[in-house]
Amino acid sequence: MSALGLTTGVLGQMPMLAGLALSLGLGLLIGIQRGWTLRHAADGSRFAGIRTFGLLGLVGGLAGVLETLDRAAALVLFATSALLIFFGYARHARQSISGTAGLAALIALACGFLATRGNAQAAVIVAVGTTLLLTLRPQLHRWVEGMSESEVNAIARFALIALVILPLLPDRQLGPYDAWNPHQLWLVVALVSGFSFLGYYASKRFGATRGTLAMAATGAMVSSTAVTTTLATRLRDDEESAPLLVAGIAAASAVMFVRVIILVAILAPVALAPLSLMLVPAALASLAAAAWGLLVARRTPAAATDTIKLHNPLNFGPALALTGLVMAMALLARWLMTWIDASAIAIILAVSGIADVDAAIITIGGLPAGMLSADTAGLVVAAPVLANTLFKAAIPLVLVRSRRGWIAALPLLASVAAGLAMLPFVLG
Repeated sequence: MSALGLTTGVLGQMPMLAGLALSLGLGLLIGIQRGWTLRHAADGSRFAGIRTFGLLGLVGGLAGVLETLDRAAALVLFATSALLIFFGYARHARQSISGTAGLAALIALACGFLATRGNAQAAVIVAVGTTLLLTLRPQLHRWVEGMSESEVNAIARFALIALVILPLLPDRQLGPYDAWNPHQLWLVVALVSGFSFLGYYASKRFGATRGTLAMAATGAMVSSTAVTTTLATRLRDDEESAPLLVAGIAAASAVMFVRVIILVAILAPVALAPLSLMLVPAALASLAAAAWGLLVARRTPAAATDTIKLHNPLNFGPALALTGLVMAMALLARWLMTWIDASAIAIILAVSGIADVDAAIITIGGLPAGMLSADTAGLVVAAPVLANTLFKAAIPLVLVRSRRGWIAALPLLASVAAGLAMLPFVLG
C-alpha cells in the first residue's frame, strides 16, 4: 500500500478513533473520582479503580463500533461486560451494601457505547453529570440531613408538576378564540413555583449567615418589593448600617431585572433583544450601587441581620392565581384582536403589567407570531418593570422620610434613568 493510501485510510478512520478516545476519556473521568474517593481503601477491597473504569468506557466504545459490523457480536461484548460488573458488585456487596460503584461502572460502559454511536454530546453530559453527582456526595448528604419533612414534600410536589404533568399537557392553542395553550399555562405554575422554591431555600441556607445582601438577593427571587419594604423599614433604625441596607435594596433590584430577562428569554423571546437593551443597563446601575454600598459598609461595624420572612413557596395559591390572570389576559387580548389594532393591545398589556409583570410576559409570549413587533413587545415588558422600580423607589421615601430614605431611593431611580436612556436606541 502506498503512503498516500495509508494516510487516506488513517484519515478515514479518524471519526471512529476519536469516538474510541472519547470513550476511554469518559471512563477515566468517572474512574478518577471513584479512585480518589476510595484511595484509602485496602488493596483488593475496591470494586473498580481508575484503570478498570477507563477500560469499561473503552469496551463500551468498541461495542458501539462493532455494532455497525456485527450486532450480535456487539451485544455479546456489551452483555459480557455488564455481567462482569454484576459479579464484581456481588463480590463487593459482601463488604458494602452501597450500589454506587456498580451503577457508576454501568454508566461508564454505556457512555463509551454512546460516544461511538453518534451520541457523543449525550455521552459527555451523562459522564460529567455522573462525576459531579459522585463528587457532591458529602454536600448532598448534609443537605438531606438538614431538610424538614415539609421541604421533602415540596420537592416531590414540584417534581410532579414540572416533570410529570407538564410533559403530558398538549402544546397547542385551545379554548375560546384559541387563547389558551395548556402546556404554556402549566409552565407558568412550574416556573413560578421553581423560582419561589429556589429563593426560599437560598434564603434559608444563606440568609442568616451571609447577611443582608444574601437575604436580599435570594428573597428578590420571590418578591423584590417585599425585600425593599423590609430593608426600608430597617432603615428607620439609626443603629442599622444604611450603606449595607442600600446595597441590599440595590441587589434585590438587580436580581429582579435579571429574573425578568430570563423569563422573557423562555416565554417571550421576541421581546428579548429590545428589552435587554433597556434592562441590562438598569441592572448594571443597581449592581454598581450595591457594590458602592458594600465598600462603604466595610468601613463601619457590621450590623445584625434578620431573616426576611418568606412563605413556603410551594403553596400553589399564588402560582395558580397568576395562571388564572394569564388566562384572563390572554382571552381578553385575543378578543380585542377582533376589534382593535396591535398598538392598543400593547398599551393594555403594558398598563396591566404594572400590577403583574410576569402575566404580561406570558401573555405576550402567547400572542400569534407577528402580532407585535420585537420593539413593541420589548417596550410592553419594559414599561411595567421600570414603573414597578419607580414604585419601589417611593417605598423608602414614604417609610423613612429622612435623608436615609433618599439614599435608598437613589439606586432605584438611577436604574430607571439608565433604562430610559436606552429608549432612543430601541425606538431608532
